[in-house]
Amino acid sequence: MATGGKRDYYEVLGVPRDASQADVKRAFRELARKHHPDVNPGDPTAEDKFKAINEAYEVLGDPEKRRRYDQFGHPSPGMGDGGPGFDPFSGLGDLFEAFFGEGTGGARRGPRRGRDLGYELELDLEDVFKGLEVDVEVAREENCPVCDGSGARIGSPPRTCPRCAGRGRVEAVQSTLLGRFVTMQPCDRCGGEGRVVEDPCPDCRGAGRVRRRRRLAVKVPPGVDNGSRLRLPGEGEAGAQGGPPGDFYVLVRVKPHPVFSRRGRDLFCELPVSMVTAALGGEMAVPTLEGEVNLTIPAGSQPGVTLRLRGKGMPTRSGRGDLHVTVRVDIPRRLSIEQRRLLEEFARLAGEEPREPGKGFFRRVADAFGSDG
Repeated sequence: MATGGKRDYYEVLGVPRDASQADVKRAFRELARKHHPDVNPGDPTAEDKFKAINEAYEVLGDPEKRRRYDQFGHPSPGMGDGGPGFDPFSGLGDLFEAFFGEGTGGARRGPRRGRDLGYELELDLEDVFKGLEVDVEVAREENCPVCDGSGARIGSPPRTCPRCAGRGRVEAVQSTLLGRFVTMQPCDRCGGEGRVVEDPCPDCRGAGRVRRRRRLAVKVPPGVDNGSRLRLPGEGEAGAQGGPPGDFYVLVRVKPHPVFSRRGRDLFCELPVSMVTAALGGEMAVPTLEGEVNLTIPAGSQPGVTLRLRGKGMPTRSGRGDLHVTVRVDIPRRLSIEQRRLLEEFARLAGEEPREPGKGFFRRVADAFGSDG
C-alpha cells in the first residue's frame, strides 16, 4: 500500500510485509551503512535515500506504528509527515548501532554481575603431586555492610532520579546538515542508575561498596597441570543493585623441576648409567616423587633407550601416569693404566683392533688404500 505519493515502507527497506522485527532491523542497518551520505560523497541522491530509509524504519521498527501503518497506510496530506509525534530522526540510535556496534548510548541499569578476579599461584611439582590447600589474599569490592549496598544512609533510601525519571537515560540532540539527531545517553545526574542518593552512607560515602582484604582457601587437587584454572564461585567482587557476585579464578603455575619433566600425566627423567651396567645389566635406584625405587637395567641397554615404571607418574581423575626413564650411558673421561689395559683386551677379544689415539677417520681410510696423503 502506498498513499500520499510515497513509496511503500516495506519496499523502501526491501522486506516482505510479514517480515519479523529482527529482519526489519537487519535490513535497516544494511541499507543505512550502504546509503549514508558520508559513505557516498559523490552521490547527490544518497541523502534522500538515507532519509527515506530512516523514515521507513522509524515506522516499521516500532510495532505499534507498524500496526497502524499496516491498517491505514501513509497518513493523508495535512496530517504531518508521519502522523502525530512523528520524528524522522528519532530512531537514529539503531543507525549508530549499525555503524559502531551494539550498545551505543545504552544505560547501565538493573542488577549487574560483579567483576571476576584472578590470582596466579606458583607451586612446586611435589605440591601438585600430593595436592594441597593454600590460603591466598585478595583485595576486592564488597557490598557495604552498613547500607547493604544501597549507598544511602539508613532510613534515607535512594529516590528516583528527577532528571531521567528513573530511566537512566536522557536525550541528546545534535543538529547537523542531515537534520536533527536525537540519541540516548546515560543520565549525567545518576550515571545511568536511574536513582540518586541524597543522604549518602557515612561508611561507604554513597558508593554502596567498600574495599576489603580477604583470605580465601584454595584447594589444589592432586595432579593439576601447569596453566590450569581453579574457579571459586561467588568469590569475586560484589554485584551492583542486587546482582550476583563475580567468581575468583586461580591460575596454577608449576615451577620447572630439576629432575622431572611432565607431559600430561606422565613424568620423564634421565638416569646416568655406567657403560659396564649398560653392558652387563643390573639394578639401580631411580628417584620418583614418592621416594626412590629400584629399576632393572637390562643387559645390553643402548644409550637413549627408555624404560617405563608404571603408575609412578602424576595422579589424575583417570588414573596414575607412568614414569619414563631414559638411559644415559656415562663414558669415563679418564682411565687408569689398568682400566685401559682391560678395555684394550676386551676390544681384542671382541675382534676390534684398538686404534691409535688421535688418528682420524679419513686418515684411517687413506692408510687402508695405501695413500701417501
